This record gives sequence, C-alpha cells and structure tokens, in this order.
Amino acid sequence: MGCFSCFASEDAGKALPSDGGDVRRRALPMSAHRMKILSSGSNRVRARSHLGSGRVPLTQKDVPGAIISSQTFTFRELAAATKNFRRESFIGEGGFGRVYKGRLEGTGQIVAVKQLDKDGLQGNREFLVEVLMLSLLHHPNLVNLIGYCADGDQRLLVYEFMPLGSLEDHLHYLSPDKEPLDWNTRMRIAAGAARGLEYLHDKANPPVIYRDFKSSNILLDKEFFPKLSDFGLAKLGPIGDQSHVSTRVMGTYGYCAPEYAMTGQLTAKSDVYSFGVVFLELITGRKSIDNTRTQREQNLICWARPMFNDQKKLSILADPNLHGQYPMRGLYQALGVASMCVHEDAAGRPLIADVVTALSYLESQTYEPKAAPASSRFPVERRSRKSRNEMLGREKQEGCKWEVFDRERGETPEDIASMLNKDVDRERAVAEAMMWGANSRQKQRATMHEALKQ
Repeated sequence: MGCFSCFASEDAGKALPSDGGDVRRRALPMSAHRMKILSSGSNRVRARSHLGSGRVPLTQKDVPGAIISSQTFTFRELAAATKNFRRESFIGEGGFGRVYKGRLEGTGQIVAVKQLDKDGLQGNREFLVEVLMLSLLHHPNLVNLIGYCADGDQRLLVYEFMPLGSLEDHLHYLSPDKEPLDWNTRMRIAAGAARGLEYLHDKANPPVIYRDFKSSNILLDKEFFPKLSDFGLAKLGPIGDQSHVSTRVMGTYGYCAPEYAMTGQLTAKSDVYSFGVVFLELITGRKSIDNTRTQREQNLICWARPMFNDQKKLSILADPNLHGQYPMRGLYQALGVASMCVHEDAAGRPLIADVVTALSYLESQTYEPKAAPASSRFPVERRSRKSRNEMLGREKQEGCKWEVFDRERGETPEDIASMLNKDVDRERAVAEAMMWGANSRQKQRATMHEALKQ
C-alpha cells in the first residue's frame, strides 16, 4: 500500500481545548439502553441543520428521551466567567472555535470554555455529538464535560481545566523555560491515552470509535495525567456481524489510517493506527507532518518505517531532547509496539487491549538515569521531576526498575544489544512485551495474595 497519509474530505483540525482538571472518576460501564439513546440522538443530529432558538436543554428538544447529566449555562453566565471573552482569557483556537479560561461564579471552579465559531470547520452536529458522548462516557482518561450553552445561536462547551495544556504543546511548542518530557512521563502518557481508547473500544456498549486521536487532543493535568478530549468526530462502532462503519472520511492529516482514508470504512483498528502515530511522536519528538523538514522526513511514518527493521538505526528514532536518558531495551520495545500499531494492513495491527498490556509494562519499568551514555551526542540537562517520579514509583511498586529487571534476567546491555541484532521481527517484539506485562501483573497478584495470607 505504501506510505499513505490522510487526505480528509473535510479538514477536521479542531480547537485545542487546553481544558480539564485533576478529577479522577471511576470508570462506569454503560448500559445498552443509554447507548441506544446516544445512537438515536446521533441520528437526529444528522437530520438537523441547526438547533432551535432559545435556551432549551438538549434532553428536552434535540435528543428526546436522552439523559444528559451535564449542566446548562446561559451565554451571560459564560461571558461573566471568561470576563466577556477577553484576550487575556484566551488559551487556544482550532476548527471548533476559540477556547477561554474562566471561573464559574458561585462555585469558583476554574474551567475551559470552547466557543463555536459560526464560520469554522465544525458545526452543530459536532457540538451535539460531543455533548452526548461526554455525558454518557465516563473514564479517568476522558476529559470531564461540565456543561454546555445552547442559548440562541450561541454554542459553547464547558470543560474541567487542564493546567498543562496538550501533549502537542509539550512535544512541539515547548517554551524555553520548560523542560522536555522525560522517558518515564512519556510512557505514562502513552499508557494512559491507550487506556482511554481501550474504554471506548472495549468497555462502552456499543463501542465508540474516537476518529480523531492526535497529540493536540490529549490533555494533561498538573501531574501529567492524560485525558482524551474533543469527541465531535466520534462514531458508534460496528456491532453484531458488522465489520466496519462506512462514513465520509474525516480526521486530521497525518493521523488517519490509510484504509480509512481510501475507503471510508472505519474500524477500531483505525484508532490504533492513529495511536501509533502519536506514540511515535512521543518517542521521536517529531510532528506527524512537518513541512519544515526535507521532503524525505516530512511524514513521520514514511521516515520512521524503513528503520523499524534495522536495529542499528533504532537509536536514531529517539528524541534528541531526551539527551540519551532512556533505557535502550525500553526504546526497542516501545518502537516494536509503535511499528505494529502503524502497520499498513489493519489486520496486522494489535487490539488496543494488547497495546495497553504492553504499555502498562513499559510504564511500570521506571527509568532512573545515572549518567549520560558514552555514545550520547547531546549534553545532559539536570531534571527537576522528583515529584512526578515519586508518584510513578508509588503506582508501580517501589523497586521495580529497568536495572533490576535486567539483572533478574541475567542480561547486560550488551546481551540485550546482541539479542536485538538477531533477525527478530516486530511482531515478536510486541508479543514479548505483552508477555512481560502479563507476567509482571501475575507476579504482583501472587505477591498480594501471599501478603493477605500472612
């Protein structure tokens, strides 16, 4: 099929809602009844070109019978929260419109307010889909929708505020006074984002296909905890004997799966491809599409794919901003997962549940840099991420380190390099990572069981 990027029939570059918060809500399974309501509501959205005038709750007019838990706001309330949408409150802009930081009167809660641009790339359909989706889908790795405004011709969405902005900000638009993401944080973000997708694909009933997975839609709270945002393009996935959902091609250039871009047939594996692109962004520090680079390097997948099967070149794929501070074994395993996710053939991509298994293992192996590798071509910068590393350690059982793992297996860095110089294909690399993850969890359960016995 060759290296193919998404040429969407409708550009869907959307607002960067630097919104969210530190609310970690328990994942709630969705009943079939509630999802049927969501489906009927989505169908109604397609039939409508605009909402009725006046401030009418969506549950009463636009989606009859739906149970929307989100709060409704008047335009006056949101204007007051954002200081009349002043420039100093502005924090982002995209296809949906502008995003403002605000404070709700009464509660004092800090929020992010997205205001629909009437001349923008998205409209009332996307507005309604997002309200429906985020009102019915609840998971720690999905952004929390607080409410909405459908006052007259105004359309606004209110989210919890995410103080650290988007993953895209930290990878590609980092200000000089901030430090690049370290290896541990990158693996933690990737694992969390994958869990959000896993919830949509495997826990929601019927499944939901995100359709716009990209770095600008992954928001970060103050502890770099990731949440997926912007569900305007989300679609209910295939059910029963259906293998795919046929729809017009929408998404973002550089992230769309090739088979979806060519045929309009949407599956969960389309999201897995997009995840693979973002995971490669995390590993390499490069944009999915970068027109400032030479033609050969403008497309991230086209540039990286030839190096996947050449172990001598894998280190070239590591982000220079890591300054060599990453585990070589972890880099190879991460690239193995990424290469499977961006497989040209959808059947060759793993399920998102398998990706979560592999990344949960990589996340658990906390890397602690001791000194710059001798081969490093970049100076080592001092890091000040102690609090984040301490948090990672609490979540992953203290003492579980890359160095300990290698010693337990009797493998030195030289042994690992020797093993990887053999003709080990990417599928085996991913399978091994998934096996290690499963074994790690099994050992943890056994240790807990023994502790409870005592």
